[in-house]
Amino acid sequence: MGALHIGHLSLIERARVENTCVVLSIFVNPLQFGANEDLAKYPRTLENDLQICQPVGVDVVFAPNALEMGVTNPTITQVIPPIEMTSGLCGRSRSGHFQGVATIVTKLLNIVQPDRAYFGNKDGQQLAIMRRLVQDLNLPVEIIGCPTVREPSGLAHSSRNQYLSESDRQIAPHIYQSLQQAQQLFKKVKDLKPAEIITTAANYLAKRPEIVLEYMELVEANTLQPCTEITAQAELMLAIAARIGNTRLIDNILLSHNITPRKPIIAIDGPAGAGKSTVTKLVANKLGLLSLDTGAMYRCITLAAMREGVDLRDQGKIQAIATRSKIQLIPRVDAEKPLQVLLNGEDVTAEIRSPDVTANVSLIAAQPAVRKILVRQQQQIGQGGGVVMEGRDIGTHVFPDAEIKIFLTASATERAKRRQADLIAQGQVAPDLEVLEHDIKERDRKDSTREHAPLIQAKDATLVDTDGLTIDEVVAAIVDLYEAKVQNP
Repeated sequence: MGALHIGHLSLIERARVENTCVVLSIFVNPLQFGANEDLAKYPRTLENDLQICQPVGVDVVFAPNALEMGVTNPTITQVIPPIEMTSGLCGRSRSGHFQGVATIVTKLLNIVQPDRAYFGNKDGQQLAIMRRLVQDLNLPVEIIGCPTVREPSGLAHSSRNQYLSESDRQIAPHIYQSLQQAQQLFKKVKDLKPAEIITTAANYLAKRPEIVLEYMELVEANTLQPCTEITAQAELMLAIAARIGNTRLIDNILLSHNITPRKPIIAIDGPAGAGKSTVTKLVANKLGLLSLDTGAMYRCITLAAMREGVDLRDQGKIQAIATRSKIQLIPRVDAEKPLQVLLNGEDVTAEIRSPDVTANVSLIAAQPAVRKILVRQQQQIGQGGGVVMEGRDIGTHVFPDAEIKIFLTASATERAKRRQADLIAQGQVAPDLEVLEHDIKERDRKDSTREHAPLIQAKDATLVDTDGLTIDEVVAAIVDLYEAKVQNP
């Protein structure tokens, strides 16, 4: 419906990673507006939306008008989803809404004919209806639900958030916090009744009269039918709609005992030259986990920008390069060898470690747009757990909920010696130790003072100073932490 925000961009970015062509439809659908909803006042920001979606990898924008979509005819054929899925939750107060959504989505899918269609989990009712629609009508498209993207406060990103005042924004996060209260109860207490879960969340909101509850319901996530009994196999959704002033907000949280817990994530942060890459590969190999060198990803973008001869401070051009760059990290059979790194199909494993790339990578890594693109890719790779990631902000920004966080460091003098030895081993000309130590200190300064996601030690990270330690000793310490977590989760 336009008015794009970061939640929409997360769908685009995932589609970009998983497909060769991304089509974005923008259409303010008159069929889904009820009698008391003002279609004329709905924000239409097409020009701004086009500027937002172009640099993030959208190949085609399909933005038809109502006449082109054939919805000006009052007797248009419509798609009617099962009444039991549309009559509850938001459908109770928005008669005909999901019929209008189903009709237009069916038309869009028929016109574009995609292999996959991406919907956010925030509107859980819409997502369930779309899956049922595709199943019942035998449409050859896979419906993919994507995690709700939230502000740091927990407030779900939404086009409607623009209507919230500053004071409203302080109150709105309590909607999600009420759902979290119910989730904690669900995890801790066995043999719960559905009413107990609903009451827990509702009681939390009752202390905040500024939030006017429209509904709070526990339903089967796939069928949207009210939950009457909580079983071990149940896949449930606790859904809420509430008003703050004149703004209506929706949110939900999934509850299930049947979801396999993810494997732990090991986040290894620290300054350049502390040995993160080597340690990460060895720890991953020792534990049978996936190793991800995030620094190599930023080095790839740096190399690509240098090859094109663009100004490395031109954030718009660098963002465009990051968007169209395909980065592949391929583990080696020999864990002591660096990951094979492909940039757009070309092996750049050695070239991204050159002194020129090393000298400029901090400038690229500090750019918010680049970090956003690569962080999304990193999160998608690691969302199932069982991964060892290293970088500057893995434990603080990329995976703040990582089970094991390590801050690996060493003195600048020690890191300079290691860097010189690495360059010599690679057959490259190595600068003097004094020059390397100066460069390392300068990079530390840039990384720790950059505005976006600076290099800092997470509060719950274990500090490991590698001065005087062998690689094997460092690896053993991290493996011990992991095994303790697995055995005593």
